[in-house]
Amino acid sequence: MEQIKALYKLGRPLTTLSGVLAVFLGGYVAGTGAWGNIFLAGLATMLISAAANAWNDYLDVEIDRINKPKRPLPSGQVSLRTARWFSFTLAGLSLLTASFINWPAFLIALLSNMVLYFYSLHLKSTVLWGNATVATISAMSVAFGGVAAGNVIPTLWLVLIIFLGIMGREVLKTMADYEGDLSQRCRTIATVWGKRKARVVFYILAAATLVVMMLPYVTGYYGRAYALIVAFGVYPVVVYIMLHVSKERTGYQLERMSQLMKYDYLVWFLAVVVGSNAS
Repeated sequence: MEQIKALYKLGRPLTTLSGVLAVFLGGYVAGTGAWGNIFLAGLATMLISAAANAWNDYLDVEIDRINKPKRPLPSGQVSLRTARWFSFTLAGLSLLTASFINWPAFLIALLSNMVLYFYSLHLKSTVLWGNATVATISAMSVAFGGVAAGNVIPTLWLVLIIFLGIMGREVLKTMADYEGDLSQRCRTIATVWGKRKARVVFYILAAATLVVMMLPYVTGYYGRAYALIVAFGVYPVVVYIMLHVSKERTGYQLERMSQLMKYDYLVWFLAVVVGSNAS
């Protein structure tokens, strides 16, 4: 039982929730009502993300001994060998699940797995390239839902917004993980360019996200309800985070800001659900 609990923590299924919700969001705005395929796409996304989480922790065990020592691998709850095969098994199950949707969905699942494994091996310790990879995969979740539903066009607005939002959050996370990354000589925007320049890039990306979020309303694509929820539910939290990301903040405090940003984007999901159906 303890081993199962540890594997559950290793896959971090709750952290996959935003990706799964993005799939359902894409399926919803597609408007085809193909909920069987959309559900399978959500399940495949959860498996892909959990596989990537386990693989990432497998490779980053030494860094996590400093940044997150209570995780299953650095704490010794799960062996490295078990973590490796757990990741591969989840990836295989994700492909099996996607194969029941359609060929485009299967190819997206295959590509996503390949990119995420490659990311952990070669791109994570790079300046912005790794962050852009995570942002792209995250943004593709909503398109995945559209592909599964059979109508990807309505998701394209959402792809752009999610990419910018996740990219900003990824930069914020490099600042939160600065000490551990620096000790392991990981090349991130914070360790290579410095935390000050990383903050500037974060400010730019966060501001761009706020601007692009409102474009679906300005162009008449979404209704007034969307604009109201974004203006009063999303904007205040992002602005608060931007004002409180300073050089005095500790890694723990910045990590809390990153988590707050993630939950705030769930409010934006609600705006899309309500606004895309508004007149």
